[in-house]
Amino acid sequence: MTIKTLTMTAVIALGTSAAFAEEVRVYNWSDYIDEELLSKFEEETGLTLIYDVFDSNEVLETKMLAGGSGYDVVVPTADFMQRQIQAGVYQKLDKSQLPNLKNMWDVIEERTSRYDPGNEYSINYMWGTTGLGINVNKVKEVLGEDAPLNSMDLVLKPENMEKLASCGVHFLDAPTEIIPMVLQYLGEDPDSSDPEVIAKAEAPLLSVRPYIQKFHSSEYVNALANGEICVAVGWSGDVLQSRDRAIEADNGVEIAYNAFAEGSLMWSDQMAIPADAPNPEGAHKFLNFIMDAQNMAAASNYVYYANGNKASQEFLVEDVIGDPAIYPTEETMNNLYTKSPYPAKTQRVVTRLWTKVKSGT
Repeated sequence: MTIKTLTMTAVIALGTSAAFAEEVRVYNWSDYIDEELLSKFEEETGLTLIYDVFDSNEVLETKMLAGGSGYDVVVPTADFMQRQIQAGVYQKLDKSQLPNLKNMWDVIEERTSRYDPGNEYSINYMWGTTGLGINVNKVKEVLGEDAPLNSMDLVLKPENMEKLASCGVHFLDAPTEIIPMVLQYLGEDPDSSDPEVIAKAEAPLLSVRPYIQKFHSSEYVNALANGEICVAVGWSGDVLQSRDRAIEADNGVEIAYNAFAEGSLMWSDQMAIPADAPNPEGAHKFLNFIMDAQNMAAASNYVYYANGNKASQEFLVEDVIGDPAIYPTEETMNNLYTKSPYPAKTQRVVTRLWTKVKSGT
């Protein structure tokens, strides 16, 4: 979901309402689209695209809840989007302006409708899982040939983490993903909003905290590819980009991604239109452009994430459509779980717990 903190602006914003009508402003995750698509959109529509990036849901949410973001299309993760919809942040899609909705995948729409009933406010952009990014040779060197490469045991057993600390471990700076992961490991409901259940994640996390080099949601990508760390709890597509960067660099680093055998979180990133979007007509044109089968395939072929567009699958390269780390097997799909947003009271509990875990105190 993230790679680097880069802000790419196609043109300096003009302050007039006439200028807004000719511009479409998109706010997406870092390094999360084939940049050639941005130029293609401008060429096909005659609109100027202003494209900015972020690297955490918290950054996006702060901007959206404050209002007046100035963006026409934003890309929240589904569980964050659910409460943002409830807060009135987004406008309903005008589906008459979106003929390419016919290309969407009912299997994914069924899952995303949990967050956006009837998919009234959003379309799926990409989806994936949270699991393990592994430098295979280094991990086996440290833990032996029988290292649990697809298990949470790898990162939640202190005896394993103490050894892995010598080659470096990163965790996502994402409490809404890491805490449910630990609850799943403990046999609790990963979707629980009960503060007493959530508190059970604290002890396991604190027990491995001394061995976690960094909590960050993008730096692990290059760190894995360069051999600077040997394990990351991260997003599927990011780890696969690490793998490909290592292959391109021919640096001898072998990276693998594994969903957790115990069950991984399935997340989805949705494209939505803010309620106060300056150019909602242009926003719909951008969404419809993205839902073109070949355009969506180009995006997935670049970022190595699965998408919610069934028609795009015939245009996906084999390295994407044929990789079970990207398009999981039916067995793995059935083992994935999803998460609802935390109520405000529970969110405060989660924030306090996460602050304690990150500080290690």
